[in-house]
Amino acid sequence: MNYFLVKSEPFKYSWEQFNKDGQTFWDGVRNYQARNNLKAMKNGDLVLFYHSNEGKEVVGIAKVVKEFYQDPTTDDERWVVVDLAPVETFKKPVTLEAIKADPLLQEMGLVRQGRLSVMPLKPEEFDRIVELGSE
Repeated sequence: MNYFLVKSEPFKYSWEQFNKDGQTFWDGVRNYQARNNLKAMKNGDLVLFYHSNEGKEVVGIAKVVKEFYQDPTTDDERWVVVDLAPVETFKKPVTLEAIKADPLLQEMGLVRQGRLSVMPLKPEEFDRIVELGSE
């Protein structure tokens, strides 16, 4: 299994809306590195959902329910989406501040490459954030 983190601005698409929808395709990615990370996602992979700009916190876990396919919001064949479904809402959101302060998370993409919208995570990074969100 692989682990990832995706970012969404809450005013555009929030965790609450995602839970109401029950499933969505993850569109709008227009960065090659982020697109390649979408292409690497496999069914069943787990994904942390991060509210960017407002909140700046990981709020829950999603899973990949359909692997990459052409982004239906554009005719440009370079861009893809995956389908995600919510799995679990964190008891306590894990803030960017808490992530940056945690010695185990210093090498995490969110700390080192903050602008990337879709990024892989090491299993131990995923587990640590889940642990922080469960406290």
